[in-house]
Amino acid sequence: MQSKKLTCTEKVRVRFNETDPLGIVWHGHYIVYFEDGRESFGRQHGLTYLDIQKAGFTTPIVKSTCEHFLPLKYGETFNIVTTFVNSVSAKLIYKYEIFNQNNQLVCRGETIQVFLDSENNLCLYNPEFFQAWKDKMGF
Repeated sequence: MQSKKLTCTEKVRVRFNETDPLGIVWHGHYIVYFEDGRESFGRQHGLTYLDIQKAGFTTPIVKSTCEHFLPLKYGETFNIVTTFVNSVSAKLIYKYEIFNQNNQLVCRGETIQVFLDSENNLCLYNPEFFQAWKDKMGF
């Protein structure tokens, strides 16, 4: 049985301040692009940082990876494809693929976030609001 896949695609344009003197995107900005993908995913699928905060939790990133294949350049547009990865653990796992305007894979990566309650305690089980969201989404 194939597992459910929940994705979001966000179109972005490379800004001048994101490039180095060679006119290519500095590698550190790709993590910011992943953030753009998560924000867009949250708005589209009803799991924003504001929703998480309203429920009394924060979700710090505990791991991030990024593999680079091609450069992005100033003025180019690109798509960030963000995919939620279901887990039995109390975690938010997202995979990312960034494609340039020619639909070539530029980079891919992943972030893992954990849930902390209002007293900064690590949650070992899915918070009630998150489990309700997962149920609603069919996970």
